[in-house]
Order: sequence, then structure tokens, then C-alpha cells
Amino acid sequence: MLDANLKTQLKGYLERITHPIALVASVDDGEASREMIALLRDLAEQSERVTLVESQGVDTGERTPSFRVERIGTDIGVRFAALPTGHELTSLVLALLQVGGYPPKLDADLVERIRALEGQFSFETYMSLTCQNCPDVVQALNAMSVLNPRIRHVAIDGALYQDEVENLGILSVPAVYLNGEPFAQGRMGVEEILSKLDTDPLARDAAKSDVKAPYDVLIVGGGPAGAAAAIYAARKGIRTGIVAERFGGQLVDTMAIDNFVSVAETDGPRFAAALEQHVRRYDVEMLNAQRAEKLVPAAEPGALAEVRLANGTRLTARSVVLATGARWRNIDVPGEQKYRSRGVAYCPHCDGPLFKGKRVAVIGGGNSGVEAAIDLAGIVEHVTLIEFAPQLKADAILVAKMESLPNVDIRANAQTIEITGDGARVNGLRYVDRATGEEQRIALAGVFVQIGLVPNTEWLKGSVELNRFGEIVVDAKGQTSAVGVFAAGDSTTAPYKQIIIATGEGAKAALSAFEHLIRTPLPLPMAA
Repeated sequence: MLDANLKTQLKGYLERITHPIALVASVDDGEASREMIALLRDLAEQSERVTLVESQGVDTGERTPSFRVERIGTDIGVRFAALPTGHELTSLVLALLQVGGYPPKLDADLVERIRALEGQFSFETYMSLTCQNCPDVVQALNAMSVLNPRIRHVAIDGALYQDEVENLGILSVPAVYLNGEPFAQGRMGVEEILSKLDTDPLARDAAKSDVKAPYDVLIVGGGPAGAAAAIYAARKGIRTGIVAERFGGQLVDTMAIDNFVSVAETDGPRFAAALEQHVRRYDVEMLNAQRAEKLVPAAEPGALAEVRLANGTRLTARSVVLATGARWRNIDVPGEQKYRSRGVAYCPHCDGPLFKGKRVAVIGGGNSGVEAAIDLAGIVEHVTLIEFAPQLKADAILVAKMESLPNVDIRANAQTIEITGDGARVNGLRYVDRATGEEQRIALAGVFVQIGLVPNTEWLKGSVELNRFGEIVVDAKGQTSAVGVFAAGDSTTAPYKQIIIATGEGAKAALSAFEHLIRTPLPLPMAA
């Protein structure tokens, strides 16, 4: 099941185990069970501290096939109702290490909060093995269950348990259930999960901010632009803070990156992790899983700006760099919001496996749309790509690849007018042929929207100048219309939304903020 090179790596990792662990398998005589046992045998062979326990033919009351990684003689453990390969292989390795006594890499404050949680928490995470966002959720909940035995977690492969997924109406992953009820959907880390379970720290954080010293530079946004701004600001030796709703931003939703100069090939989650690791090398105060809600710019040079967070925290700074990035643009037709996560999806890598053997559409003929169609064609029965313009806008090499696929149909010069459903999930799409005016309907199980990005700037209206597209208006140095407030990345008017451009713009904004600081007198007290 595992190749020789991977076995060698695992053997090295498993040397860190300090407590013996058991791999307790609930299996039958099916093909998936045979593959699972082959994987577990390979794992057990790599360490004397790992034991395999098979329960074929025994009704364990658990999903079959599945297996539990448990610390022998304790209640500590996690379960996989999956063959955790692909993106989830790392989740499996971390589960082995952490159940085996290797401590999760979490701040002491987070560990204390997890251990202090009272009550019984039974989590189920429905994921797909091609989803780059799912491992964050699986690994977070696994770590929490290792630290607190009152927390239980099972990671479930939606493709392996497709009937279960269909019965629950799950058409987007990761989807998390708590004690049998929907809990959350989408990428989350430990901090986000804790914020939903334990609300007391929100008040404590807000209280702490009253005595927190003002930052010299406060960066809002944790994508490439925000990370670059934090690094360049911290290197100047000034007090730097960064607020991020999720560190990495759009990167974590990006599968392949092969145009960042000097990095021949990587993926979004890996690149985002490298950015965060680089920022943490410097003296930067990081406030992760926090959403900014309002900016109050300085009234005059020398005064402090204020950023208000959703949890009530108020942060002050001598200068601010806005790097809030962008998100997927909606098609804005009837049915899109009603069937969001019930057939309407925005991430083909995450949700594609849930539509295995079904018919889907991709809306958008740019690079993202064509790449989505190519990826989905290898999973689903049929893909219809719908593009508003008469010609596709994607690179010629991508279009040629898509046109070579037998199960992809292209409808150009077509205007989507409605996504239809049966009340529970998507069942089709209506569009108008713009050349003839004729209306057409396609029967579908899913619709993937890939029509570009919209800046995350709604919260800035009235604080800084925005253009008609919602982008922050900046000059050549990243200066906004507000004194001491700079901006960078995909949320601004800077052309060409590319990772490498965002990092350069972030560095430029931080240098401009530093120049502003050295030319500005020390801050005046804020008005009451």
C-alpha cells in the first residue's frame, strides 16, 4: 500500500511515539476494507509501539470500514472512516504521533482552553481526499480530541460513504457535525472551532485590548500581501501586529501554484503555511481567526487609527495596512444562494468527489473555469462549461486540453439566468443563447461558479475611498485616501491579481507605512 520511500519516512516519524498505540479496524470482506487493512499493516510494521487489531465480521457499532487510532489503556483516540491518503495522509501521520504522545503544536493558551472545555462533544467531519481545506479541520479536531477525552472525532470520506452524504444532503466539504447536528462548514482551525464552543475568551480578549499598546503598523489580512507587509514592517524594528480571519487567504483554496518566480511548483496550503512560518520568525503579534468590522482612520497626522474586531476588541495603531484580499464572485442569479452548499459550489478540488458519476456545470470560461472543467471531467460523468462571452478567455493550452476531453461540452455566448432545484438540492440550470435568444435548460446535480473575484472591502465603506468595483483606491506607494492607511493586494486597484504581485505590493505598503511613521510626530491621545 505504501511505497518504500514513504515507509522509511514513517519509520522515522513513529520513533517519536512515547505511548503504545493500537490501530483498531472495523472491516468486512469488501475491497475498501482490504485496502484499509493493507494500509494499517504497513503502518504497524514501521514501529514496535504500533499494534493492529482486526475485527472483521464483528459488529462494533462503528462505520465499516473504519479504524480508530487509540492510546492503549486510555480513552484517547481518533477515528477515520476513510482510507486517509491524498491530502489526508498528513492527518493520519499527525494522529499517530499525537495519540502516541507527541504534543500538538499549539499555543499554551489554546491547549489550556481545550482542556477546560466541559460537556460531551462528538464531532463528525465529512471530507474528500482531494480537498485542500479538509485537513485543517480534521487535524484541528483530532488534536482537540487528544487533549480532551470529552471530545470525540471521526473523519469520514464522503466518496466512501456517499449514501450517508446524500441522505444528509451534504454537497460541500468540509462539513462538520456536532452531536448529530450541523456545526460548521468550510476551512477552520483550532481557534475558529474554539471560538464557536467557548465564548468567554471573546470578552477577555476585548478587555485585554484596553491595555494593549498601540501598534506602529497594524496589518489587516493574512494572505500574501499581508504576510509580506508584516515581514517588511517587523524587519524595521517597529511594533507590528497582523489580524487575519484565516491566515493564507485565497491561497488555501488554490490547488496548484507554478508561476511564483523561484518556486517551480507548489500548492496553496503549503505556500500559505510557508508564509505563516516566515512571519513567525519575526516579532509580529498575530491575531488569527479574527474578523475586522470597522476602520476608524486617524483624524489628523499624529493621531491613532482604530480597527474594531467582530469580538469587540479595539486595536489602535499609528499606521494601518489593509490587505483583506478577495473571494469568489457570485453569479447573482435566482437559486444560487438558496442552493449554496446544496449543489452550488465554488471549489472543484474540495467538492468534486461528492459529484462522482453525476452531471455538473462550470460557469466561467477563464483559466479558473477551464481548469475546473478539466479536473471535474476526471471525476464526474459529464461537464458543461458555460461562458457569457462569445469566446473563452482561458489560455490556449488549457482550452485545447479541455476540448480534447470526451465528456466536456462547451456553451459559449450563453447567459445563465437561473440555477434550479427541487427544494433540497440543485437539479438543473437555465441559460439563454445570446446569439439566438433561445432559452435552454440542462439537467444537473451541481454547478461550480468560477467567474472571478470580488474584494473583501464592504466593512471599509465610509472609511477609505473605494472604486465602483469595491476596490480600495491606492496610489503608486499604496497610500489610500485616509491618512496613515495603506493597502495592498487583491483588494486594491493595483492591476493583475497575482500572488507575486500581491507580495510585492504588501512589501511596498509596509515600506510606505514606515516612511509615514518617521515623518509623523508621536501619536496624540485618542478622542473619547
